[in-house]
Amino acid sequence: METDDARSLAEKSGLDLVEVAPEAQPPVCRIMDFGKFRYEKSKKDKEAKKKQHIIKIKEVKVRPNIEEHDYSVKLRKMIGFLDKGYKVKVSMLFRGREITHVEIGKKVLDRVKVDIAKYGNIEVPGKFMGRMLIMIIGPEKN
Repeated sequence: METDDARSLAEKSGLDLVEVAPEAQPPVCRIMDFGKFRYEKSKKDKEAKKKQHIIKIKEVKVRPNIEEHDYSVKLRKMIGFLDKGYKVKVSMLFRGREITHVEIGKKVLDRVKVDIAKYGNIEVPGKFMGRMLIMIIGPEKN
């Protein structure tokens, strides 16, 4: 149909002429109420946004030479986060000459893996990002 004919037909019916597929040969247009279309689209988008699940990550920072009491406090915090459904990112920062003794940090992360095994699953095992050793733990699926 010619553009002028379609435009006059849309005006007679009190609707809008909306281009649906401009890249098609010839371009495809539709006669519709554009305001109503935008309103329904925004409603659908809002409904889809309600249904999506956002995963939140809580970070717990530890050091390679962490003391026993500090370790137990951090472990309790991690377990609490996992019980609430959060993912936990365990970050171990090496400062100064500590970076030469990476095995000490890995021992601490291995201990965390063993202690946290019944509360969550290891998603990202210990990996280096610069001077930090990072491990991500996800909550256990029921």
